[in-house]
Amino acid sequence: MEEHKSEIGRVCVTGAGGFIASWLVKLLLSKGYKVHGTVRDPSNEKNDHLKKLDKATENLQLFKADLLDYNTVEAAISGCEGVFHVASPVILSGISNPEEELIKPALVGTKNVLKACTKANVKRVVVVSSISSIVSNPDWPQGTIMDENCWSDEEFCKSTEDWYSLSKTMAEKEAFRHAQETGLDVVTLCPSIVIGPLLQSTVNVSSFLLLDILKGSSEYTEKDRNWLFVDVRDVAEAALLIYEKREASGRYICTLDPIKIGDFFGMLKNIYPGFKYHKNFRELGIDLHMSSEKLRKIGWKHRTLKEAVSDSVQYYEEAGLLKKE
Repeated sequence: MEEHKSEIGRVCVTGAGGFIASWLVKLLLSKGYKVHGTVRDPSNEKNDHLKKLDKATENLQLFKADLLDYNTVEAAISGCEGVFHVASPVILSGISNPEEELIKPALVGTKNVLKACTKANVKRVVVVSSISSIVSNPDWPQGTIMDENCWSDEEFCKSTEDWYSLSKTMAEKEAFRHAQETGLDVVTLCPSIVIGPLLQSTVNVSSFLLLDILKGSSEYTEKDRNWLFVDVRDVAEAALLIYEKREASGRYICTLDPIKIGDFFGMLKNIYPGFKYHKNFRELGIDLHMSSEKLRKIGWKHRTLKEAVSDSVQYYEEAGLLKKE
């Protein structure tokens, strides 16, 4: 049911220039929504791709906003009946001050967005979180499929200095705390490693991961878990699905089925024998099992991993980011 799509259908997307958000804006425009997009600087050329999207001229309005500045957030959300909170810093390494670089922007940004949503009487908020808010849980029984009831352990994240997972976990929990306190309708989406073609001009972290693998990086060859991927276009579809479906509630894992690192490299070599791959890697035998069954039950359809990888590589080559040896 498209309960939340009214005749006007005005929604806000935070961090509109990012990887997932750009595809979400494109999808929303194609469905007839009027979109408010928050960006740091609407005049910056790195946001030009948004202005070139179909229907952007008449139905997309970019707002200069800093999520740590409540007033700018409120201005962007005002008049919207739905909000997709996608903006959150993604920094996986080289963090000198996690509180300032990751945790504060994620947590305060989320609080400001939700506060503005409550004031604007928004009908539903979709918070795009991450499986990082799920997987860092050493107490979850090994070999048991992780579902939406599993949360990353905050103390464990601190002890392992997994600041990104900590920031996503704290922000998502804050979203549900706010929902319980105010009655705001909040649903969250937890994607895995997001790949696929880019709309934006700057390469994002998860795309760098796949690029590095195709260029022979050894950094990812001793991961101790199965890998989980999902196509960015299917994440956008999932976000819209849980916004429009009246019965959607709580959290939704958004991922393809897990793939062993050896199988993943085998698939890549089979499709793209011309790239140089790191030859030596080991599996440490700790498997990560996770399912998107809850999301599939409300109608989520998705591309295969092979399709997602193929479209990613085609884009990388066309953009000059990747060349065969």
